[in-house]
Amino acid sequence: MNTTSDATPAAAANGQRRRILTIVATVFAVAALSWFVLWYVVLSEREQTDDAYVNGNQVSVTSQIAGTVVGVYANNTDLVGAGQVLVRLDPTDAQTALERATSALAQAVRQVRQQQAQAGQYDAQIVRSRLELARAEEDLARRSPLLADQAIASEEVKHAEAAVAMARANLAQVQRQADSAHALVDGVSVRDNPAVQAARAAYRDAYVNASRNAIVSPVAGFVALRSVQLGQRIQAGAPLLDVVPLQSLWVDANFKEGQLRNLRLGQPTAVRSDLYGGGVTFHGKVIGMAAGTGAAFSLLPAQNASGNWIKVVQRVPVRISIAPEELARHPLRIGLSTTVTVDTHERGGPMLAAVPAAGPGASTTVYAADLARADAEANAIIARNLGGAR
Repeated sequence: MNTTSDATPAAAANGQRRRILTIVATVFAVAALSWFVLWYVVLSEREQTDDAYVNGNQVSVTSQIAGTVVGVYANNTDLVGAGQVLVRLDPTDAQTALERATSALAQAVRQVRQQQAQAGQYDAQIVRSRLELARAEEDLARRSPLLADQAIASEEVKHAEAAVAMARANLAQVQRQADSAHALVDGVSVRDNPAVQAARAAYRDAYVNASRNAIVSPVAGFVALRSVQLGQRIQAGAPLLDVVPLQSLWVDANFKEGQLRNLRLGQPTAVRSDLYGGGVTFHGKVIGMAAGTGAAFSLLPAQNASGNWIKVVQRVPVRISIAPEELARHPLRIGLSTTVTVDTHERGGPMLAAVPAAGPGASTTVYAADLARADAEANAIIARNLGGAR
């Protein structure tokens, strides 16, 4: 009786343990199956890296001419607009050169007008020389018959013949002088005359150089790395400060070699920045892949042909765009750390760009205004000195 009563609780305990182990095994099996399904459906369709950093254009503002700084109008962290004056140089030398160019252009217009008038004078002299030649020929024609009748002396006929020869030589001389004068002015108006155009080009150079004493920002953005100081003597091309347009940033994500096989241009991406944590997600897409690994473009590339070679997994920079409206709501800074996740579900796109990029990657029109104003001022100077000429 005791043996039977002792066996019953042991059997019950074993059955309970089996049920618990079965439940635990089932839970692990379900968890494993769920993880496999999650990996197969979701995670296998994604590539992620935390080796990713915000990047953008750092527009270096330099001087196009040499000069002394007389004004600095922006400091680090300031927001500036495209075309806003950032630094001003002493304008004395450039203004003097502009005044000389103005006088030279006006003088060139008046000289061409004078050349046109001289060409007209030679045309009038040609008419007069032709009349003189005709009169000399008539005199010779009247005297030649009288010589046969010995009505006049032979000297008079010789004088008449000499007068005709002299009139012809004078006409030829005047014609050549007229041709020389017309060669300078024929075929073009005063405005289009080469001498005026040369003086106009010199004026434009002087005007643009004078306007370059005001150094402007090529783009809108925030000032960084300002090094220029008041009173400093700077040379052409010297870096003064940087302007960073934070409204157009991107992310350079460095993916491992094995991750590239599933990446394609145009795939959607999710970017999380350490600045905002997981509460803010930026959306974009893959817009480009570098032509080589980061090590290949480093200052001192690795030399793998050495005897102590060790294989290291390489990374390739992949450029990720960021939606501008999201940047406006949550501003980023160059150099911030991010985590990039690429949805690789759609793998039909190209790995590399198939056509050349259309248009410039970045451009500015702030300098075109200087040339337009120079043209307008040059035209005004020419008009003031034209008088009634065309």
